[in-house]
Amino acid sequence: MRIDNRSDDSLREIRLTPGFTAYAEGSVLAEFGNTRVICTASVESSVPPFLKGTGKGWVTAEYGMLPRSTHTRMRRDKAATSGRTQEIQRLIGRSLRAVTDLKSLGERQIIVDCDVIQADGGTRTAAITGGFVALALTMKNLLDQKLLFSLALTDYVSAVSCGIVGGQARLDLCYDEDSKADVDMNFVITGSERFVEIQGTAETIPFTESQMQDMTSLARLGTNRLFGVQEKIIGGFFKRPLGSSQERTSGFTTGNPTGRPSGPQ
Repeated sequence: MRIDNRSDDSLREIRLTPGFTAYAEGSVLAEFGNTRVICTASVESSVPPFLKGTGKGWVTAEYGMLPRSTHTRMRRDKAATSGRTQEIQRLIGRSLRAVTDLKSLGERQIIVDCDVIQADGGTRTAAITGGFVALALTMKNLLDQKLLFSLALTDYVSAVSCGIVGGQARLDLCYDEDSKADVDMNFVITGSERFVEIQGTAETIPFTESQMQDMTSLARLGTNRLFGVQEKIIGGFFKRPLGSSQERTSGFTTGNPTGRPSGPQ
């Protein structure tokens, strides 16, 4: 049994709270258990220099952790962004662009800021999952203002962690599990079940092909359940593509997908 009494194939309690901030074009508080990330999307009327005159837009991301988002205070990124932070924000940006029609977006840029206010493992996966909903809400905002001719999205995207802990494949690791995992993996998967990115590391013991398949199966289960949570918020204006395996989402307990935050703040 896991530390929080979940089965190996269960997600933590998942909550995505839209409209969490007042001023951003799209915002979401993403909660994966005790991990909490504020995702805000902002629209700029300019694009990076390499896209000027192409008619295409851009989606990028920034990521950061507040000093007491962790068990002990961490220093703020000031003069330079740390290597870990750069790697995560590039991952978030790649994941969101994978499901964005940049031509339909036109020459404008959307920046998705992902700020971790409490970390208990899986901050990057929570940022991608919540960041996508913030992006979709922003696209709807632009469409309603007649600044877009169509919703510039092609698919859903979500992300989840998996790992081998004590020789057992487990889904959605909390910090306690992640810190002692033999293998740590992150999966970014689209609603049509295509992979955007797989990050995998043997922390102590190299993993087998069979274990890789076990983690991949868990990731598919987890992301399909996350698509269902996302769709409760944005499904009214953007449905998942036909043919996605929605029947695989049963058997999870994830709490109220649109509820306000609960528990210690």
